[in-house]
Amino acid sequence: MLETPPTFPALDAGLFDVPTQQRLTAAAPSQHRPRFLMLYGSLRARSYSRLLTFEAARLLEAMGGEVKIFDPAGLPLPDDAPDTHPKVQELRRLAEWSEGMVWCSPERHGAMTGVMKSQIDWIPLSSGAVRPTQGKTLAVMQVSGGSQSFNAVNQMRVLGRWMRMVTIPNQSSVAKAFLEFTEEGRMKPSAYYDRVVDVMEELFKFTLLTRDASPYLVDRYSERKESAEQLSKRVNQAAI
Repeated sequence: MLETPPTFPALDAGLFDVPTQQRLTAAAPSQHRPRFLMLYGSLRARSYSRLLTFEAARLLEAMGGEVKIFDPAGLPLPDDAPDTHPKVQELRRLAEWSEGMVWCSPERHGAMTGVMKSQIDWIPLSSGAVRPTQGKTLAVMQVSGGSQSFNAVNQMRVLGRWMRMVTIPNQSSVAKAFLEFTEEGRMKPSAYYDRVVDVMEELFKFTLLTRDASPYLVDRYSERKESAEQLSKRVNQAAI
């Protein structure tokens, strides 16, 4: 049985916030097309993660989204170049511009590729007062050369949570990807293709639901207790 009335000796009552439905509804919903950044994890000439990414991009555009695909060629390894490098700056600008993302990686040695991880690592948790990924939606996809696996998408889900993103429930894993695309690079009809359509539909819907409410969704009691200076120092601490 709870206390009547309950007491909260550890709580700062002045910073406690009771969530309300009204504050989740924007007074003036965004009218621009939802903006999506797409990342893929292979530099091969015939990269199946790139082909799958382009297939997903076509679907998002058909739904009315605005899509930008980052080309990871030329992106240096994290810590191997200053963050003023042109490719790093391009990636960070796109991350700030986007309202949702799609990450698509091959599975290599049971994990996402280094190309994929490098892109994610170059996106900071915080850039000044802006958190480029917090509250934004994320869909994860992977391609495999053999049987269907979920190691890469599971890893990317962990990273999405770490980046404070709203990672949608659905995901895509395409097995034996070399059999799933035509010579022209288009995906063949299959259950795998149908799942990609499902994932992009879900991403689009979640983005419409959350993009105007994301500042409220990610507002935290613990961070309201911190000063802006303390918060900036914590999230911008040097990598160890």
